[in-house]
Amino acid sequence: MSGWMSYFTGKPKDSRQSARDSIVGLRSQLLVLDKREEFLQKKIEEELKKAKTNATANKRLALAALRQKQAYEGELNRIAGTRLTLEAQVNAIETANLNAETMVAMKKGADALKGIHGSLNINKVDATMESIREQMDLSNEISDAISNPVNMGIEVDDDELKNELEELEQEQLNERLVGAERAPVHAPVSAGPSRVSHQQEAQRQEEEDDEEAQLRALQAEMAM
Repeated sequence: MSGWMSYFTGKPKDSRQSARDSIVGLRSQLLVLDKREEFLQKKIEEELKKAKTNATANKRLALAALRQKQAYEGELNRIAGTRLTLEAQVNAIETANLNAETMVAMKKGADALKGIHGSLNINKVDATMESIREQMDLSNEISDAISNPVNMGIEVDDDELKNELEELEQEQLNERLVGAERAPVHAPVSAGPSRVSHQQEAQRQEEEDDEEAQLRALQAEMAM
């Protein structure tokens, strides 16, 4: 009753509630038509039976039964047409209601996207991405520093260390060469046999050291 009053008074009503009320009303009417069809089908069967019973004994009564049966069949056909119309309306309302609900959901989604994108623009996105890249680079630098703590911040030049090592080797070779030049070549004549033998051994060792020193000096020159 409230639906009819709303219709005639022109008061606005929620479209979704109106759609639900319409569907309920149409389906209720379809149930009424179902009952009417059952009643008509029984009446048609009764009139047909009556016509068969009086086909020979009372033709007038038989013809009347057939005419009544035909009237019932006509009404049954009209109800079938009405049923199709009502079912089509139900389907149309359900589809329209589904479309309306879908549009509401889509509009909410569009509004949500609009609200999100309203605070964004390409400049802000680019600035954010640049900040992310800077922070990633800084993070990588920190990770590298943490993973290589051996020198504790002291930078080591490998070439400088190699040059210093070569200088030390050269100093040792020079010291050996100077020592070899200062050593006596011949032992004194007054020395005894054991003393001479010891001096010869020392001289031989010095000669070998001298040869080794010369070889190292040559290697150092080639390296330079």
